[in-house]
Amino acid sequence: MTKTAFILTSLFIGIHCLSTNAIAQEKELEIKTKINTDRSVNFTVEKRSPGTYTVVLNFRDLSNATTMGEPIYKIKTNNNFLTLTPINKDQSIGYSYSYSYIRGELKPKFNALFLYTIPYANGKKVRVAESSFVNATYFGATTPEDWKAYRFYTEKADTVTAIRKGTVVSVSDLYDEDNKEVKYTSKVNVVIVEHADGSLATYRGFKKGIFVKEGQTIFPSTALGINSITNERYGISLMLTYLKSADFESTKNVKEARSLYGFITPYFCTVENLNGLLNTQQYYTAVVTPEIIQKEMTKREIKNLEKK
Repeated sequence: MTKTAFILTSLFIGIHCLSTNAIAQEKELEIKTKINTDRSVNFTVEKRSPGTYTVVLNFRDLSNATTMGEPIYKIKTNNNFLTLTPINKDQSIGYSYSYSYIRGELKPKFNALFLYTIPYANGKKVRVAESSFVNATYFGATTPEDWKAYRFYTEKADTVTAIRKGTVVSVSDLYDEDNKEVKYTSKVNVVIVEHADGSLATYRGFKKGIFVKEGQTIFPSTALGINSITNERYGISLMLTYLKSADFESTKNVKEARSLYGFITPYFCTVENLNGLLNTQQYYTAVVTPEIIQKEMTKREIKNLEKK
């Protein structure tokens, strides 16, 4: 009888922190095997969340079969991603394995110069502040060299909008607490969006009642939800990342952990600078033009937009 061991590792993506947790909840992704009549073994994946994942297989025991290359797989759909074929056709394959997974495509060819919109409506003036790396602040970890995350503050509660076309891959809409006098809390509502180039945008700090759903395609200026209040200020946190490593061993110790994600310093289109980097503690005014909205649209999406 084949014994299969599962090690599930999920990465919690936060605007201030990245940490690896083995958590007892419904798995976002599950791998199953099927032994065929010719003694070959199919490895299939069942995803419960949209978007791209990277899976790392670890064969602790494998006999009468071999694998080719690194056991790292890009998973976008529910499919058969690996088939083991017996070396000796008259004998079964013996195997035991574990697997780890993480959201995102490993080392995607993202566009570092892509031009984004401010996460608020056209003409909205906001104050921008850079966010600190919470693992360094509270756990003594070292801030990643490329760390970059922002908070966008408004004078009162306001609608948060998408900064780029993408697919909503995760919505966490659980909390309804008033954090008016709290400086930091991990109990926040979050939206994660995957872009066409493999980068991920994480928006944190919504009031309960997020407007978008997982699997939905969104565009620049699509309303995502209402920003919440923390430390007596209304705002949303934004971080752009890409998956740069699948070395799960490096994340086990929080203090010494190295982020598996790289951080992108984005260029924004604003009244003050039509294509530039943001300076902390400065005010910027959002610019959303038809050209920006349609930049990554398909011809059909543009036609549908023109009909509205």
